Amino acid sequence: NPTYEDHEGHLEAVQVTYDPRVVAYRTLVDYHLRHIDPFDAGGQFCDRGQSYAAAIFAANADERADAKASLAEAEKVLGRKIATPVLDRGDFWLAEGYHQDYAKKNPLRYKYYRTACGRDARVRKVWGGASH
Repeated sequence: NPTYEDHEGHLEAVQVTYDPRVVAYRTLVDYHLRHIDPFDAGGQFCDRGQSYAAAIFAANADERADAKASLAEAEKVLGRKIATPVLDRGDFWLAEGYHQDYAKKNPLRYKYYRTACGRDARVRKVWGGASH
């Protein structure tokens, strides 16, 4: 299993379990896209390197089609090619305990990180009024 210190070849990701009767996969993809810099293939904000690159994981053909449709619509709205890939969902390993719920457990540190890295400003610049 990868660890935080040794995760080469892996992406840091969040596993989302959802009920399609309650929320559509496409809605989740749209939400995700509006909270990242979809043009940055080299990581996100201060976190640089391949393991910090954004991605969308699809479990089946329907999810893949929804993700591709969401990307196509976002490219049309933003007028640029999006670098965020759609990948097949594979094995998922939980991060170490100190990384679980980091923002909730460390609100001041996370707020500082988020501000210092320009995360919110970049999301607003990319998405304008379309960000959530």
